[in-house]
Amino acid sequence: MRVIAVANQKGGVGKTTTAINLGTALAAVGRRVLILDCDAQGNASTGLGVEPVARRKTSYDVLVGDGTLAEAIIETKVPNLDLVPGDENLAGVETILHSDPKKNFKLQEAFAELKRSGREYDTVLIDCPPSLSAVTINAMVAANAVLVPLQCEFLALEGLSQLLRTVDLVRNALNPDLEIQGVVLTMYDRRNNLSDQVAGEVRSFFGAKVYQTVIPRNVKLSEAPSFGLPAILYDHKCSGSEAYIMLAQELMQRERERAAA
Repeated sequence: MRVIAVANQKGGVGKTTTAINLGTALAAVGRRVLILDCDAQGNASTGLGVEPVARRKTSYDVLVGDGTLAEAIIETKVPNLDLVPGDENLAGVETILHSDPKKNFKLQEAFAELKRSGREYDTVLIDCPPSLSAVTINAMVAANAVLVPLQCEFLALEGLSQLLRTVDLVRNALNPDLEIQGVVLTMYDRRNNLSDQVAGEVRSFFGAKVYQTVIPRNVKLSEAPSFGLPAILYDHKCSGSEAYIMLAQELMQRERERAAA
């Protein structure tokens, strides 16, 4: 089971869109995929068509010890793709876990328990909140790697150094095997010279860590969640869907190379 935290403390960079559509694309080629919605807005859950009334157990319950991952998992409309939903209670996790000496290891322990139960996934994607909170730290401690969506807009790299410092801190103190799996450029607008400038700047900074696949700014990607569908099911021929299918292929190639190394 390969656990990837989709993280960036900036909001509106495409974390949830990436988790949903990358997960769907991986599931479409037969991978068993689990998405953990760890954002208090619950957008990944909504975007996969899971209404609040159906979220009997959520990632909040898992983090605070009121339920297991196995109890919280819901099947989605997408074959091979399951979900642990999120809800607004996640906003209070920091306060509840504040004095718990194991506060940073709740998700790691939950995954260990899931493995013992015999339930297995090829890929787990954790949709992190737009902050470097206790929830994000838990995700990084539980993860093998971090996938960073980065928008092709002005000041895209602003604040990213803080995320990288957090990854280093987690690696040094809590999870020595944590790595940056890759950086995904999102919201690329080919009509805007700024997008090319930002892409060049990011590639010069991160080098080979940046995926060749670039996610375009695409109205279908924005529309799909309101129908409770990943864009790949909403309109599989749109440029956004095609980009996420290519991203999934590139990710699988990277993972094969990592495993062979």
